[in-house]
Amino acid sequence: MAEKKYYINPKRTVEHFDIKKHDVISLVDSMGKMAFQARNLHRAAGIYVKMLQDRKCSVILTLAGSLFSAGLKNVVLDMIKNNMVDAIVSTGAIIVDQDFLEALGFKHYQGTPFVDDNELRNLMIDRIYDTYIDEEELRYCDMTIAEIAASLQPRPYSSREFIIEMGKWLVANKKGKDSVVKTAYECGVPIFVPAFSDCSAGFGLIHHQYNAKGPVVSIDSAKDFLELTKIKIRAADTGIFMVGGGVPKNFTQDVVVACDVLGVQKEMHKYAIQITVADERDGGLSGSTLKEASSWGKVETTFEQMVYSEATIALPLIASYAYHSEAWKTRKIKRYNDFLDGVKESK
Repeated sequence: MAEKKYYINPKRTVEHFDIKKHDVISLVDSMGKMAFQARNLHRAAGIYVKMLQDRKCSVILTLAGSLFSAGLKNVVLDMIKNNMVDAIVSTGAIIVDQDFLEALGFKHYQGTPFVDDNELRNLMIDRIYDTYIDEEELRYCDMTIAEIAASLQPRPYSSREFIIEMGKWLVANKKGKDSVVKTAYECGVPIFVPAFSDCSAGFGLIHHQYNAKGPVVSIDSAKDFLELTKIKIRAADTGIFMVGGGVPKNFTQDVVVACDVLGVQKEMHKYAIQITVADERDGGLSGSTLKEASSWGKVETTFEQMVYSEATIALPLIASYAYHSEAWKTRKIKRYNDFLDGVKESK
């Protein structure tokens, strides 16, 4: 059997894409004169720029799939730093197993799918297609979550509130220089993870609850839904930029219906783009079209675009196009965390 260091090679870590270094406007504009997904991608990039130019629009980014482990972390990091997103809804794996893991000083490693997975298991190496993660480092991440939970006042928290505490922990411990969790906390951008226990955080939380001698920290998913709905109520208009599908996609689209249930009249999401490789023909959520969402009263169809592409290809192009358009420079900073936590706006 090969040694662990044969697979976990510090010289072959996954490197994150930097949209600031690559001005793709000319490239994407040229794609707009082509056909199929090239033209769709160009239109999606244009719609994202419209979201940023619209002074009344709040942008919600949804993330699903193994994105940060694949090199897309800094794309989202730059979107936060440059006021290109106002709220994030994600799977837990992206925020905890991938971002927080790297904030603790660990890495994702370049690998290959052509490998003996039984050998990887014996070495405690986890594989995400062609990427490796050290399981022992993930266990450290689990226990750090348990440590954070044990330090908090026992009560139900929204995932957003708990992720803020993760950001505070990184600041206090001087970790996470390029962390999405830390940067979102500092910039007041809320991160929601509706299925928070379905990731490394879940292991940390059950460890906390199993070993607690009294009241425990828990996650209130209904509070997540209410808080994101409050953002929709406060925002004049909303645009959604969806990478992948799943729970983050549905959770974000559903806030329009939630407003109606609460007796608050709000318009559908004004803008919507989705990057996905899922197929709509099986009726699954991840591949359901934005036009279909309109039948549910969730998405306006004037400015909507599906892009059938793998995220590591499409997201850097669309985000870089919008970044170099500089449309974000005139946007008002929302700091929705402050709003949800009752912090008064400074004049």
